[in-house]
Amino acid sequence: MKTAIVVPTYNEAETLPVLIEKVVAQGIDGLGFVVVDDGSPDGTGEIADELAQKFYGTFIVVHREGKQGLGTAYKVGFRSALDAGAELIIEMDADLSHPPEVLPGLIAKLENADVAVASRYAPGGGVDPEWNWGRKQISFWGNVGIRLILGIKVRDATAGFKGFRREALEKIGIQNLTLKGFGFQAEVAYRCQQAGMRVVEHPYVFMERTAGKSKMSFRIVVESLFRLTWIRLGR
Repeated sequence: MKTAIVVPTYNEAETLPVLIEKVVAQGIDGLGFVVVDDGSPDGTGEIADELAQKFYGTFIVVHREGKQGLGTAYKVGFRSALDAGAELIIEMDADLSHPPEVLPGLIAKLENADVAVASRYAPGGGVDPEWNWGRKQISFWGNVGIRLILGIKVRDATAGFKGFRREALEKIGIQNLTLKGFGFQAEVAYRCQQAGMRVVEHPYVFMERTAGKSKMSFRIVVESLFRLTWIRLGR
């Protein structure tokens, strides 16, 4: 496995097979997958096992008991990808909000960078045109607020669609990441910047999920802002 796609799942039975099919269609060299499922009651974990049997190459499925947080799922997924020998590690959601067609361009950016961020806020990026004005404003200004709290230069501080060279994850120390939920992505961006890595952005348009329900809530966002503030103060 040269390029590992790390996908955390919880109740993504409808979208996971579609995602895998679309990623495979991109013709990525040395492609492999790491799916980390938090005991999805809709059978996502079992579907992942079936996909692993059909996939020609490395397909790792990690089954966990219950919801343990997005951050911990990515930490487990990153560790599994590194242990499997992956040179490039890509994180993306299972709900198809991250278009697989963006992957070749994102991966190409890693030829001259430590971290490549698929960015909604880089020139040429954007969000689903079906979003209403209020949601667009919350997304944009929430991102601005997090950038100000952490002093992050990358435009899309909360991006969950990123690519890393293995050396980047080894340098920041996966075990040192502390946040479990929404703030995890911003913490990763902060740690990469603090470590002096070359971070580049690749524009894309974030699309609304096609099935299932969002796990986001106002409480999660507020809690993350407080935790990110403590990370900045304790740097």
